Amino acid sequence: MSTQNSEVAAVDLLASKYKSLKQEISKVIIGQEKVVETVIISLFANGHSLLVGVPGLAKTLLVSTISEVLDLDFKRIQFTPDLMPSDITGSEVMDENRNFKFNKGPLFSNIVLADEINRTPPKTQAALLEAMQERSVTVAGIKHILPKPFFVLATQNPIEQEGTYPLPEAQLDRFMFNIPLDYPSFEEEIKVVKETTSNTNVTLSNILTGEEILKFQQLVRKIPIADNVLEYAVKLTARTRPNGPQATDMVNNYISWGAGPRASQYLVLGAKTHAAVHGKYSPDIEDVQAISKYVLRHRIVRNYKAEAEGVTEADIIENLL
Repeated sequence: MSTQNSEVAAVDLLASKYKSLKQEISKVIIGQEKVVETVIISLFANGHSLLVGVPGLAKTLLVSTISEVLDLDFKRIQFTPDLMPSDITGSEVMDENRNFKFNKGPLFSNIVLADEINRTPPKTQAALLEAMQERSVTVAGIKHILPKPFFVLATQNPIEQEGTYPLPEAQLDRFMFNIPLDYPSFEEEIKVVKETTSNTNVTLSNILTGEEILKFQQLVRKIPIADNVLEYAVKLTARTRPNGPQATDMVNNYISWGAGPRASQYLVLGAKTHAAVHGKYSPDIEDVQAISKYVLRHRIVRNYKAEAEGVTEADIIENLL
């Protein structure tokens, strides 16, 4: 019984820490509440996120603010067409005694912001995505373990496609969430402009340490989930696969590829975390629905008919829910 009590207390602590985190972040980031919530959920679920939005929506500021309130090491990598894999992973260099030693690249950090990931060639993208998956880097045949927690937030600009290298579906699948950023409301923009054009200095407090985050990541996996909720998550993923037994007419009409099993895993992990940060001890179907669009957006591939008729991924997911 005491184990159960301590886990209940741990979920309560996670919910209160989450509240403090949101409060602290809102001192710098105005609005974008759903975005902040989803990024924090992916952090506690030990997943990576892709932020998609036009320039100037404070994507970089959001990531650096999160790293500050979490007391974590933060590095930003600006992805460019001439960036090589060794520029991000690090490389072997010869020291003064003519011995080779490994010089760590910017990937050796707790939070890595991969800015404009679609601007760099596939081999550099692959080096980052391999590190995301394996949580380690192999240079000259030697494996180097990345620090824990390790969390990648990549950004992508959806409007400029010239000179870019779009991430293939298999690589996109490594991201737990695909989070769209929208323009702020009129009131929010007034507040943003007021605060960024005056002499305001904001001091942020550290809410969580790396150790605590690792404990919360383990806690999330221990959270029980009812069979019907688990089945709902798996069924939701299965329904995105055209010509499958669960597929809807809309899916058969507009989708060429559906989501794989990783989507089901992330739906369950995301639902568990969503429940925990809102003070619930077990997720329900609403928790699965709350994070489903972020999990499924980048895992379904529309066909030409959908593009011609202007049917978006969001429309298809809405229809499934």
